[in-house]
Amino acid sequence: MIRDLVRSLERFLLPNACVVCDRIAPVQAPDELVCGLCRLRLKTVRGGCARCQQPLPPVGPCRFCRDWPAALQRVRSAVWLDDTARPMVHHLKYEGLAGVGADLGRLVARHLARPAAPVLVPVPLAPRRLRHRGFNQAAAIARTLASAWGCAMDEHLVTRCRETGTQTALSPAARIANVAGAFAARGPRDASAARESGEPTVILVDDVLTTGATLVACATALGEAGWPAVEAVTFARALPFELRVA
Repeated sequence: MIRDLVRSLERFLLPNACVVCDRIAPVQAPDELVCGLCRLRLKTVRGGCARCQQPLPPVGPCRFCRDWPAALQRVRSAVWLDDTARPMVHHLKYEGLAGVGADLGRLVARHLARPAAPVLVPVPLAPRRLRHRGFNQAAAIARTLASAWGCAMDEHLVTRCRETGTQTALSPAARIANVAGAFAARGPRDASAARESGEPTVILVDDVLTTGATLVACATALGEAGWPAVEAVTFARALPFELRVA
């Protein structure tokens, strides 16, 4: 009921307008906050490293994911965080438009194949930030994605056990230190069966992949709790140049 009220308020404040280009949405899709043209302008993430999808260096193996824990088997992103995708994420996280999460969830489902894992786990927000924002943007994406993929969703499998500062202005090394040990996870009901299967049974969901520090911290907590294989999906991924100058 509260979710429906929030959606109605969003439509009143921003009636049928695309959050990227302000184009009026067609009457056939009154709840979509991203127009069809802007969806077509998104740049799909393709190729790259088999594990993390990051563009490979000219020589040698991928350096982006070489230090990731073994539990984090694979990370995929739907699109690059360019001038089209960035306003979508900004309106979701900083303008309070939770309904944008549904659009992003549909875009992830459109760009990425349905995985075998049955449980989607949104990266949790710190309680203080959750109270301030009013919703978890990763959960807003995961909710629609779970419906599109026919997967279960568990918002409580991973929890934050301490507050962390914002990652936005931090270097890659500082991001890792900022979130190290910040998460805890509930273990599988049958840990031995989970180890024997070796199949990813948990997929972390987040809005943006920058350095991977948050996903690594969550996957580490899941591995320590007994989950042997974890994957992750994000809507967008920071452009490689932005990572080099961070």
